[in-house]
Amino acid sequence: MKTLLKNIPYSVLDLATVIEGKTPADTFKNSLDLAQHVEAWGYNRYWLAEHHNMISVASSATAVVIGHIAGGTKTIRVGSGGIMLPNHSPLIIAEQFGTLASLYPGRIDLGLGRAPGTDQVTAAAIRGDLRFQAAQDFPREVIKLQTYLSAENSRAQVRAIPGEGLDIPIWILGSSTDSARLAAAMGLPYAFASHFAPAQFMTAINIYRQNFKPSVHLSKPYVLSCVNVVAADTDAEANRLVTSLYQLFLGIVTGKRKLLQPPVDDMNEVWDVYEEEQANQMLACTFVGSKETLKTDLQLFLDQTGVDELMVTSHIFDHQARLRSYQLLAEVFKG
Repeated sequence: MKTLLKNIPYSVLDLATVIEGKTPADTFKNSLDLAQHVEAWGYNRYWLAEHHNMISVASSATAVVIGHIAGGTKTIRVGSGGIMLPNHSPLIIAEQFGTLASLYPGRIDLGLGRAPGTDQVTAAAIRGDLRFQAAQDFPREVIKLQTYLSAENSRAQVRAIPGEGLDIPIWILGSSTDSARLAAAMGLPYAFASHFAPAQFMTAINIYRQNFKPSVHLSKPYVLSCVNVVAADTDAEANRLVTSLYQLFLGIVTGKRKLLQPPVDDMNEVWDVYEEEQANQMLACTFVGSKETLKTDLQLFLDQTGVDELMVTSHIFDHQARLRSYQLLAEVFKG
């Protein structure tokens, strides 16, 4: 039976992007404003991601920003998409998210990733040589975290206070098939980073579904896909706004990262054919246009993938245009 857009949850991934001419303080103000708006528009959750040493991403202290967003909203779920677990002791994450879940009960999600969310030099500055072992031991580190959050840990010598006994949903995040196998084996929900790493998306979610083992956390597979969306009142305006996203990915391709740039009239004056091809490979799961265009394209994506939830990230230079994009998208999902 065909699943319609109006029947699935829709959510936000905010990469806390710093735009040209602004500061991280401006970013946090805009993020809270966006969160309050999307809460009113029916979005299900609002996630932030851990990155380090990136001038255009302000969410390095992810748990702190999650607290800021949760404190300024009332009902929307707020969480991490994700916490890069090899950067941290599982006990510290259990305490941080235990604190958040105590402050905002029933609203906190904990998505976990295996990558460092940065370059190797910065990863070494975060956790030294421990990062290698932590990345290799990622499955065991997730189990340690689950143990600290469990009520059964009350007799242990080391306890997470707050955190112990709290119901904090844990997600496995990924951009490869390794993460799919782990999420399936542990019976946890799976969130795929198709907004920048679409190459293994279909293979990974098929592996996850085929190998899923029901757990106390989840009875059947649950796939969340993150995609890029830029919506506007017309296709032409959306196609202009999305050039800020293209410039961001040009910086990733060339290694010359910048703050989020204003849109341009002609990307052919900014990148060459080779750079465009590389960027477009990473941006295969990007949807741009008016409500009518997006309704058709996103429904086709849902038909092809069968995902259970769509999470949207939108790199748009002007804050009001970004708000308008999320408002239009909510109308698409509501039918």
